[in-house]
Amino acid sequence: MLIQCTKKLLEQLKLKPHEPIEEQNALFSWHAHFILVNRRKTVVLIHDLSRYVIVLHGLKVKDYKYLDQLIVNAIRETFEAEGVKKEVIEQFLTLSMDFTYTKTKDRTSVARLNKACETTYYFLDYLNQESVINSELSKRVSRSLVGDGKNKYIYPNEEMYKQLEIFAGQPIFETKAVQLKVVLKLEDHQVWRRIIVPVNRSFHELHKILQSTFGWKNNHLHEFVIYNDDAEPTINLVSDEKALAYPKQTEMKHEKGIKLSEYMPAYKTLTYTYDFGDDWKHEIEVEKVINEYHHYYPLCVEGEGNTPPEDVGGVPGYTEFLSILANPEHQDYKHTVQWGIMQGYEEFDIEKINRMLKDR
Repeated sequence: MLIQCTKKLLEQLKLKPHEPIEEQNALFSWHAHFILVNRRKTVVLIHDLSRYVIVLHGLKVKDYKYLDQLIVNAIRETFEAEGVKKEVIEQFLTLSMDFTYTKTKDRTSVARLNKACETTYYFLDYLNQESVINSELSKRVSRSLVGDGKNKYIYPNEEMYKQLEIFAGQPIFETKAVQLKVVLKLEDHQVWRRIIVPVNRSFHELHKILQSTFGWKNNHLHEFVIYNDDAEPTINLVSDEKALAYPKQTEMKHEKGIKLSEYMPAYKTLTYTYDFGDDWKHEIEVEKVINEYHHYYPLCVEGEGNTPPEDVGGVPGYTEFLSILANPEHQDYKHTVQWGIMQGYEEFDIEKINRMLKDR
């Protein structure tokens, strides 16, 4: 594997690099940069062919001695999280074991690398401070549209999939997934979605998926509660570290890095609560397991009803909101319509939802 390093990274590695060389197979060629993220040492790698990004965060001095293995492990873990077949991953990594470190190739490659670092800063809500290998962050950065020449744009993740398919000579995706029915609890209104989600996703990613599926704006805190067969809460997964300072009777953990496969399908029911003010409670049921799922993204396959606008005032506020919308003669009708538009209130649109889910 060819790792073409910036001057900053070479200083950290304390390596005397080879002169820039042309990798015979660009599939195994990356550029790499050193940055600080939350005052912790971070290495960002960008794949030369596809622009796919791998992020290593919180590196210590001793880690640089084993950077080869860290990079290999990061690629393996991130591709597994994408749902790539294990045999394809191992085939790719087997041909990547001989590492060569050089200086960067050209200005264009450095500019692309710098852009990848900028995007990494933008998506730090996906950062897992507890892990050097940041698969969730890597995947999210790699789903960002990038320029690739005059008036040409690509999605790095899709480009990487194409390259791996050519390399492997076969379809590359196969993972286990669960079909979930998610019901938003509203007294007199039917709002629900049926979605398919790979179990290699984390609960933090499931939160993002539910935000897209229901059209929420991710402006508030949330939590998951997982229940056993006796409808007793087993674990409470929280989104805010501060919540862990106020323990409950149920075990509490931060959701980041916890895979759905750790609890699904062993546990069949859970709740997702979003916005503790309006208290939007979603009941989630695991309907079935799909052992061979051939997509890298989740899917919404069915649904009904419109999601309430953010900050409408919970169920009572939503009831009043709908009452005003149903009466064009109401004195607040025009204001309420405009406010709803500003809050993103819209009709359920499964095609739009699935376009958004391809980025999740």
